Amino acid sequence: MTATPPVNGTLPPGRIPRVRVAGPGYDRGRQYGVQARARVHRSVQAYRQVFAYYAGWDWPTVRREAAGFEAPIADFRPAYLEEMRGIADGAGLDLADVLAINVRTEVMFAAKARQAPLASRARPAPPAECSAFAIVQDEPAATLIGQNWDWLLHSAETVVLLEVRQDDGPDFVTVVEAGLLAKTGMNAAGLGLVTNALVTDADVGAPGLPYHVLLRAMLDCATVTDALMVLQAGERSSSANYLIAHSSGAALDVEAAPGDFTRLYPLYPDHGLLLHTNHFLSPGLQPVDLSLWAMPSSAVRLQRLGAFGAGGQHRTLDGFRGLLADHADYPYSVCAHPEPGAHPCEQGATIASVLMDLTAGRMWVAAGHPCQVRYTDVGGPASAAGASPGGASPAGTPLAEAAPAAQSPMEVSPAAPARRASPA
Repeated sequence: MTATPPVNGTLPPGRIPRVRVAGPGYDRGRQYGVQARARVHRSVQAYRQVFAYYAGWDWPTVRREAAGFEAPIADFRPAYLEEMRGIADGAGLDLADVLAINVRTEVMFAAKARQAPLASRARPAPPAECSAFAIVQDEPAATLIGQNWDWLLHSAETVVLLEVRQDDGPDFVTVVEAGLLAKTGMNAAGLGLVTNALVTDADVGAPGLPYHVLLRAMLDCATVTDALMVLQAGERSSSANYLIAHSSGAALDVEAAPGDFTRLYPLYPDHGLLLHTNHFLSPGLQPVDLSLWAMPSSAVRLQRLGAFGAGGQHRTLDGFRGLLADHADYPYSVCAHPEPGAHPCEQGATIASVLMDLTAGRMWVAAGHPCQVRYTDVGGPASAAGASPGGASPAGTPLAEAAPAAQSPMEVSPAAPARRASPA
């Protein structure tokens, strides 16, 4: 390991507000909108600029295009529309605004797919994207899962930790952009979910089941098989990777292209390990994979995950915490940093780093670059279930103050340094 490189592009370390909600779907949404009002408005404001830059659409056009997704969502899970309606009412927005940010993937990646035939010409450069892993081990028994969530810089001003108590599904905790239904998270049934963006030539933005709605539905699942059935429930609008694991030891990675169940491509743990970045790994993919064209850093990031994961002694949350701070191929590294001089709508970075021990039901979150920011123990769905909603608050306790009872392969040290490629 060599010294950390100079960091030219950084995000200021911050804290992620904790939003706690309970009750029926509309009520939960309204509580979410009220507590995260400023951040939901920031999400809408930011995506006005982002959609104009990537798709060339003004906001009325975005709202009109987003309206086409309302019927597929209503046919799939009408309760999720009620949640979005509640978010809008709580934040003082229209449903169309909240629906628009919940289909931001379908807007942006369809625009990227349309640009692929023009690849030799000037085009918007893609933002940073995500690196994810899951570990299933027998001795000691543990299911561990996590990722760096890399995205546009404005997301540091919109991210929240959403804790949900519900009567119609398991309680869950998710790290998500304010106003969106769900992203990376875990639920009280023992299911954990991390995810990666993908893009193919079939990503044309046709109305169907949106990516973030499917993520929300998977956090309602009790088993990995239930989550797979969610992905089979209808026509998906966009490509994505869903890495799903369970405290029972089940784990599955599902690469999904737009379409029905015939365009799902499962991947299985290799010696207990699943790794994924932002390109398809499955053979026999029917659409043309545009992911490496759109997100070229994916290849090296996967190589870094694989090289690190090959050493069994590193297969702990503490080991992967160090890897998520890796700076090989900086600034396009696993710990992603902004590229100075890039257009603001093209600058991406690691917005949050998330580690989960599904066996223990615990989550840790670093609000910013894991090379610089300490992880916070935010508990898990069980602690969310014991809390009463009432207002947003800073999330959790710094890991050093969490005082774990004993060190184990699942414990995380807050002091792991950033990593670089070692010289040959």
